[in-house]
Amino acid sequence: MRKIKFPSAQSILLIIAALVTIMTWIIPAGKYNQLLYDKEAKVFSVKSAETSKNVPATTKTLDSLGIKIPLEKFTSGDIWKPINIPNTYKQLEAKPQGFFDFVKAPIKGIIAGADIIFLILFIGGLVGLMNTTGAFDAGISWLAKVLKGREYILIILVTALISIGGTTFGLAEETMAFYPILIPVFLAAKYDAMVGLACIFVGSSVGNMFSTTNPFSCIIASNASGINWTTGLTTRFIVFVIGTIICIIYIMRYAKKVKNNPTHSIIYDQKEEIETLFHKNSGTTISLTSRLRLILLVFTMCFVVMIFGVAKLEWWFLEMTTTFFVGAILIGFISKIDENTFIDSFLKGAGELLGVALIVGIARGITVIMEDGLISDTMLFYASGMTEGMNKGLFANMMFFIYGGLSFFIPSSSGMAVLTMPIMSPLADTVGVGRELVVDAYIYGMGLFSFINPTSLILASLAMIKVGYDKWLKFIMPLFFILIVFTMIVLTISAYT
Repeated sequence: MRKIKFPSAQSILLIIAALVTIMTWIIPAGKYNQLLYDKEAKVFSVKSAETSKNVPATTKTLDSLGIKIPLEKFTSGDIWKPINIPNTYKQLEAKPQGFFDFVKAPIKGIIAGADIIFLILFIGGLVGLMNTTGAFDAGISWLAKVLKGREYILIILVTALISIGGTTFGLAEETMAFYPILIPVFLAAKYDAMVGLACIFVGSSVGNMFSTTNPFSCIIASNASGINWTTGLTTRFIVFVIGTIICIIYIMRYAKKVKNNPTHSIIYDQKEEIETLFHKNSGTTISLTSRLRLILLVFTMCFVVMIFGVAKLEWWFLEMTTTFFVGAILIGFISKIDENTFIDSFLKGAGELLGVALIVGIARGITVIMEDGLISDTMLFYASGMTEGMNKGLFANMMFFIYGGLSFFIPSSSGMAVLTMPIMSPLADTVGVGRELVVDAYIYGMGLFSFINPTSLILASLAMIKVGYDKWLKFIMPLFFILIVFTMIVLTISAYT
């Protein structure tokens, strides 16, 4: 009998998009009024489904709208996106999405996600150029010698550093750039690609899950809740450290099994395919010349500059993509390759990541269907009513699972914060807990579900190394449940202290 093959990432997303399209026929359409600060005119704009009007940007206006957020959070630019206004939800005329809306959604998603898509393509182009120069193979051969017998250090360093990036400045989409350079290093260390994937993706996810100073999650959520972002910071820092240690131990246990016996690898049947994909040389030692060292330095500096720009200079996708483009040009000059070889190498590398770019676009298309079908706010409205009359511990954990579920439909952390916090955070007042508990439940719920959320980054990350979603679930689910238990204990203790 023919073996049933697990669907590809693209197929999974299209199936989800079809289901969401059907949901727009079942779930009532509705919307909250929204408030946006116009920094040019220095007024608030209040938008409903039918009208839009400007009102004075004053504390009195915020009080009249039931928004318990200090005025300076808007005027300083801490809150720059439209926020939902509490108690303004109303049902609207249904806007069910049809077949043509469904087939147009991926195209709309690709257009909407052009920023990250171009970043991925330019990273692919740069990596293709690096493979042509031979710098990767030489650098990996050198690193394999340096780490011989101490390969576990690689797991600790990569996971910890990326986790720190996640908790401090929201390192997430940027990690797509790390797979082409780090996966070959893990392969050279006699691990499988799953170990490299886990160190990068789990590191980023657990860092974002237990955010401390991340401006795209805990800071913007705290601002939208009307509290200082430092409230609850100590607890978040402690659970960040413990959570990261749990993840490192989990990855190291799996890595040790694979190193001792490669057949224990979840992706052992793909060993040759993945090693070929990442150009792992077959025992040939390539000399690391001065020119290749300089090429590797330029390549590494691209990432250093990118991280510095995002963390300190408010860079985003345009600046990040430009950094890799400039790096590619510099490497072309240093390696002295001719123009045609440069273009062919760049295009070949970009082409290898085209499938990843399309996955990002299709995932964005799911959000487009929900927004056009007007069902996102309806789900938020009913979710906010589920916690009425609960005790403190149950409230905290219910919020955790509600945010995990909502993140399937709203995978953007900053988008989730501004849309939900003005609605959800006042619920803490009725239960008798601090609003920081709702902020914690939000970042924990969104962060944990990102480990498996198909509408987030995991499918694009898996596509980078050609690993199926089913194999990832087999690897990650034990850790996923460990973190659920750990987080529920943390939230329950926080609710009563």
